Amino acid sequence: MDDNLYRQRAAEHALGYVESGMTIGLGTGSTATFMLHGLAARLADGRLQRVTGVPTSEVTAALARELGIPLTTLDRQPHLDLALDGADEIDPQLRLIKGLGGAMLREKIVAASAARFVVMAAASKCVERLGERSPLPVEVVAFGLPLCVRRLRALGGVPALRRDRNGAPFVTDEGNLILDCNFGIIADPEALAASICAIPGVVAHGLFLGMVSLAVIAGPDGIVELHAPSVHQ
Repeated sequence: MDDNLYRQRAAEHALGYVESGMTIGLGTGSTATFMLHGLAARLADGRLQRVTGVPTSEVTAALARELGIPLTTLDRQPHLDLALDGADEIDPQLRLIKGLGGAMLREKIVAASAARFVVMAAASKCVERLGERSPLPVEVVAFGLPLCVRRLRALGGVPALRRDRNGAPFVTDEGNLILDCNFGIIADPEALAASICAIPGVVAHGLFLGMVSLAVIAGPDGIVELHAPSVHQ
């Protein structure tokens, strides 16, 4: 069965946690797109009322406006009730790799601003250990690119500058570059995250650790909810 159907089912299920009057984080990516359409439908038919969103990218903001979803900012609403987003990899401890859509910095800020962070994904995103299938995106300032490449290689990564469809360097909404780093299996995500954060010029990385409250996973056997034992916001 098409993974898109599972993404849609996960998004629809996750929307069950949205209540009228909430301010929620709106993720970026294919699963988040299904969520946005579902949210717009619930607002249009009255199942939900007075829900406002904080988008995690300009792409999400544009789609939300097109669908008629009211938006706000973290300046106006610094504490969110809920954040809904997808993931590129999810391990059994609900640690994530995110960022293949290029929005990980804003996604991480929005998730950290929410009382609950709910991840929606197809079962194909579940891995035993992070790094099995996805590279680790690292967002860097352009001036620091040579240093960041050298230091990431020293940590065991193979960094590749992300490029857009025209072959030019991909530029994030914050004006930065992304290095997609192949580390292979990441044995200690927490240690690697700390080492990457210590590199001058690194703005963000795609390891989301200790942030997820709930993962909604859709697959051939239906919907599975995975709850985090404890979450540090």
